[in-house]
Amino acid sequence: MVSLAVPTATSVESSHRVVRRIRPRVVFAKLLAPAVSFGLAIAVWYLVSMVLLGASRRFLLPPPHAVFTESLANPAKLELMSRALAVTAKVAVSGLAVSAVLGVAVAVLMSQAKPIERVVYPYAVVLQAIPVLAVVPLIGLWFGYGTAARTIVCVLIAIHPIIAMTLFGIQSVDRNLQELFTLGCASRLRRLWALQLPAALPSIMTGLRTAAGLSVTGAIIGDMFFAQGRPGIGTLLDNYRARLQSEDLIAALLLAALFGVLVFAIFTAAQKLTVGRWHESAR
Repeated sequence: MVSLAVPTATSVESSHRVVRRIRPRVVFAKLLAPAVSFGLAIAVWYLVSMVLLGASRRFLLPPPHAVFTESLANPAKLELMSRALAVTAKVAVSGLAVSAVLGVAVAVLMSQAKPIERVVYPYAVVLQAIPVLAVVPLIGLWFGYGTAARTIVCVLIAIHPIIAMTLFGIQSVDRNLQELFTLGCASRLRRLWALQLPAALPSIMTGLRTAAGLSVTGAIIGDMFFAQGRPGIGTLLDNYRARLQSEDLIAALLLAALFGVLVFAIFTAAQKLTVGRWHESAR
């Protein structure tokens, strides 16, 4: 005879105590790895700057404290970089929004008709394969050298992951569910809205998260090549490089990197909120 043990109040309370003990350890473990990694990066930075580089070549990589005191701690320079970063952020968000709308729309069209996929998808692949820097002169000739050109660069760089992942998600819907909708005589629009797009949501969010980082890269590249209008962070990076302002160059680069990490973190949180706990990608 098999006996079933019924949990008592004491056992439940003890399990709650174990959970309360484990959670701080888990949080500490998650914070420890980034902290150690950051400390090692700073140590390597100091090693290269203060030991491997001589005093005459230290301008190539100033030490962290020099970057902080000479640039980040300077209110005038920090304000200039912040304004430039705001311009770049606006372009990156605009480019990502256009990429999301166009990418999802193109992927949906391709998923509904094989002839459209055969015609359109090769162009999407070619668009991804062509170096953006090679078409930058044409973009400047056709669309000018202002915000519109910067946004187009973002779209060219960021749209392919959205198209590819959305199409993959829609085409990967479980066949049994597809047959269930067929038996129910569901229309094409009903099948798309109630089955295919919800099932493809994890893939769509993964594509958006990838495209978000690429959009920031595209905005910075656009800043460097299209300097009309308000300067972006890429414009400052190019100016600091030309003037050999190493401290300002590294400080602007760090701010751009922090912005990229922030965008990635926002879309990671959005993926967890939209997908929830029903898919492995949100865990």
